[in-house]
Amino acid sequence: MTMPLPDALNRFLEEHALSLDTDASQASALLPALGASGLLKHGVPLALGGEGGYTIDALDAITAVAEKSLAAAFVFWGQRAFIEYLLQSPNEALRERWLAPLLKGESAGATGLSNAMKFLSGIESLQVQASTVANPFAPGHFLLDGQVPWATNLRPQGFVVAAAVERRDGEAPFIAALPFDRAGLQRSDDLDLIALRGTHTAALRLTRLEIEPQDVIAIDARAWLPRVRPAFLVLQCGLSIGLAQASLAAAQQHGAAARKVLGEPIQQTQAELAVTVATLREGLYTGQFVTDPVPLFQARIRLAHLALQAVQLELQSCGGRAYHRDQPLGFARRWREAAFLPIVTPSLTQLQGELNKRAAKAAVTA
Repeated sequence: MTMPLPDALNRFLEEHALSLDTDASQASALLPALGASGLLKHGVPLALGGEGGYTIDALDAITAVAEKSLAAAFVFWGQRAFIEYLLQSPNEALRERWLAPLLKGESAGATGLSNAMKFLSGIESLQVQASTVANPFAPGHFLLDGQVPWATNLRPQGFVVAAAVERRDGEAPFIAALPFDRAGLQRSDDLDLIALRGTHTAALRLTRLEIEPQDVIAIDARAWLPRVRPAFLVLQCGLSIGLAQASLAAAQQHGAAARKVLGEPIQQTQAELAVTVATLREGLYTGQFVTDPVPLFQARIRLAHLALQAVQLELQSCGGRAYHRDQPLGFARRWREAAFLPIVTPSLTQLQGELNKRAAKAAVTA
């Protein structure tokens, strides 16, 4: 059963779902709307200003938003993923500085760790490098240079972005939180995307950006990333789940004439979706995905395929009406949204490559 959305947020998303996909006119209003709804607090301990519960509750909230707007859910995911980084960071000073405004939607959090997740799988090297500041009065300070080619939720009014950093001295790479107003951080204009244009997605350039120990999320990226990756990917799965549920509901609602033909495949897709979501929830709850990420990678791939399949079923059930711009079906938006799911990092190609690599290694050692 889908989590009900607060009335104000539900009205906002119903009114602006198309705009959030096609332009940036509502981009600045989106995060405050999410903050006011209280949904960002799901899965955050009461003692830290949250609603309590578990990370799976945040997945349910992202799923509910994705049923209305994938652009809104993508921003939600970025914000909630950064909140999760703070929850799993040993840096209490950093958490005290940022958690409250992030939970309220007053500041934006951007994950910026797409490159890091590829690095963890050996796909690419880190794109931000750190040089130690040679100053005995500033121990633990670094100067950062490099780029973050793609990050979402870089709200011009204020944001903090996570970045994985390679140390030029050969020590372990680390994860840092970079505030928007720090000297040396330059944000590009919003990227010219074909959809999800209301998400404040842009690139960042770092030039001799100085950070201190209070800016460090995790001192050892290689040890920390596998622990946070399950939440990163599970929360991301809410995008596929919500879109699939929305398209399947539309297929049932608008496909009366085609119901005899499409009824069975719609039911089969719904059943497979339910099984995959149950696997996802169990793996997150038990902690299995920390030590064995393979089922998580498989679920992420399968959910994206199910969302694409659901959109196809919606198209077939609606028929020619889906191609009429004057029909309030929402199909064209969901079609564009579905095209994004295979490429959001880690992409389906990258996940499948990682599965292939692990399978080959297992075959050698067997």
